[in-house]
Amino acid sequence: MSATIVVLGAGLVGSAIARDLHTRYRVLAVDRDAARLVPLQEKGLATRRLDITRRGDLKSALADADLVVGAVPGFLGYATLRAVLELGKPIVDISFFPEDPFTLDAVARSQGVAAVVDCGLAPGMGNLILGYESGRMEVDSYTCYVGGLPVKRDWPWEYKAVFSPGDVIEEYTRPARFIQGGRIVTRPALSDPEIIRFSGVGSLEAWNSDGLRTLLHTMEVPDMVEKTLRYPGTIEYVRVLRESGFFSREPLRLGETEVRPLDVTAALLRDQWKLQPGEEDLTVMRIEIRGKKAGQDVRVLYELEDHFDREQGITSMARTTGYTCAAVANLYLEGALSETGILPPERIGASVDRFQAIIDYLEERNVRYRVTEGPLPV
Repeated sequence: MSATIVVLGAGLVGSAIARDLHTRYRVLAVDRDAARLVPLQEKGLATRRLDITRRGDLKSALADADLVVGAVPGFLGYATLRAVLELGKPIVDISFFPEDPFTLDAVARSQGVAAVVDCGLAPGMGNLILGYESGRMEVDSYTCYVGGLPVKRDWPWEYKAVFSPGDVIEEYTRPARFIQGGRIVTRPALSDPEIIRFSGVGSLEAWNSDGLRTLLHTMEVPDMVEKTLRYPGTIEYVRVLRESGFFSREPLRLGETEVRPLDVTAALLRDQWKLQPGEEDLTVMRIEIRGKKAGQDVRVLYELEDHFDREQGITSMARTTGYTCAAVANLYLEGALSETGILPPERIGASVDRFQAIIDYLEERNVRYRVTEGPLPV
């Protein structure tokens, strides 16, 4: 009998995951916004409108679940993950929450279930790639450049949010942690800017962001950093907003009312950052891994340039993030993941067979990474 998957969150990425897994499994998509569920209903998926923060409602929705997929905004992610694990359900999660997922390891183990965390693009696919390459070579450095962009550059933002707008703002405000000389270093988001050229896109701006996450604690690599990509000029105007307090979470009194500047900013940007009908996005990622293989200094490059799926009407970010998550969910349901506890993607990628299965799954959906390997450039 086909397994049942419950997808929590039916935004751009969650809906893509639900649609993809629906081709093989029974899927129930859950969201508190009824409008998000309508397109999935039209595709023949089962849906349920409910507030997952209500424990009783969540328990009811997960009653028949063989696996849960978490695709909620970051501010809901940790509490949702904990609730799912306490209900004894395995989960593959993509939510970008700030808390340490390993603090829930004991909960997952006590229930005898697995929680694959940060299972999207970056974090996610980058972790899988580093886990795989660490088994083939002695890694000295890992650098990941990644970004989702609109194809059309409209003033003033030249940006559209292809996942939760709140999580986008987190990339601009959350301190960036990376590894330098074997030690964790923390710097402000938007720091250490550089211009990187991509053949199919042109020049993009890169800065430090907090995307290494579990890699900080699971991989013994002397130098690791993740950088977000945007069109040039982004850093300056985002810094102006950030330093002027527009992203502040501290309540501001206006007459008899208190508001958080962040909430006002997010409300103003939500419509401005929304992809309009006919607008398309693209995803760019470049991962550079340096180290030694058979005593020789080598460099391995993984490069991705993915575009909006016009036929299916699915954004590139939803494809590259969601299909990675779906590939791992498929591995779990096929019995290829036997571990319990918190399971970061790099531990999955360390298995050659599992990594290749994920690559194959993505290529079947035309998400293709170009891989080149050779001596270090002089």
